[in-house]
Amino acid sequence: MVTVFSKNNCIQCKMTKKFLEQHKINFVEHNIDEQPEFIQRLKAEGFMATPVVKLPNGDAFSGFRPDQLSKLA
Repeated sequence: MVTVFSKNNCIQCKMTKKFLEQHKINFVEHNIDEQPEFIQRLKAEGFMATPVVKLPNGDAFSGFRPDQLSKLA
C-alpha cells in the first residue's frame, strides 16, 4: 500500500493525491497538520517537505514526482 504524508494547502500534495486517484492506485493518507505525531518521524528519516510518498517496496521520496508515481500505475 502506498502511503502519502501530506499537509493542508500543499499544491504538490494535492497533485500527488490526484495522480494516484486518477490512476486508481490505492493509498493511505496521513495529514501532518492533523496528525503531528508523524512530523518527527519524517524529519528523522531526512524529509523536510511534503508530500512524502512511501512505496510498498520500502522506497520513499518527497515532492510531486510523476516519474516515480507512474511506475505504480
